[in-house]
Amino acid sequence: MTNIRTTNQAQLFVWSDIDPDHEADFNLWYDREHMEERVRISGFTGARRYRAISGSARRYLALYRASGLADFTTAAYRKAFTKQTQWSVTNFGRMSNTRRRVMHVAQEGGFGWGGALVLIELVPDAMSSDDITPVLAEMMAKDGVLRVHYMTPDETLSTPLPSENLEGRVLAPCIAVDVSSEPIAEATLRQLREQLGGAVREAETFGLMWSLDETDLPQLED
Repeated sequence: MTNIRTTNQAQLFVWSDIDPDHEADFNLWYDREHMEERVRISGFTGARRYRAISGSARRYLALYRASGLADFTTAAYRKAFTKQTQWSVTNFGRMSNTRRRVMHVAQEGGFGWGGALVLIELVPDAMSSDDITPVLAEMMAKDGVLRVHYMTPDETLSTPLPSENLEGRVLAPCIAVDVSSEPIAEATLRQLREQLGGAVREAETFGLMWSLDETDLPQLED
């Protein structure tokens, strides 16, 4: 289980905040429309939503898994991205401090999804891929760690949402660690901050709100 493998898969993350006045509608939109819409796109295999445990700059994180980066260039994805419902347009406009990144899942270990997540943004070029592998393997050897991912951003596909501040915009590689509980997430975050030192650009822990797999969805009739 501690073996680290390379993959061709991709993962989109949207990390954002929302005004508390609109938070209920924002969550309902994700729950009743947006997650299903995205997972139904050909090539997408699942999605997960999280709420921040530590930090408050961006309280919500959505992760969308796809078979590869090419799934973000298809006609089906372009249609979903360019022809949003009015509910989507409204909520995208309400988001704040957003980061949208399409990432190549370059290395991965373990399987499944944990009840909590650690997300570490790294300083670009601070660590090589060879440096990352032993870090991931060490994480996988820890009790309560279920899955690790090392993701690198695709500059062309990571087009910003309107609510992202473009001044000083940085496309950073990330480490994500799925763990079984929030206390383990906090302990893992502390360990990674200490271990990675100045290579950490930003970090936060999250609790899982819910997940949706492509196999959960009923097939739509033509």
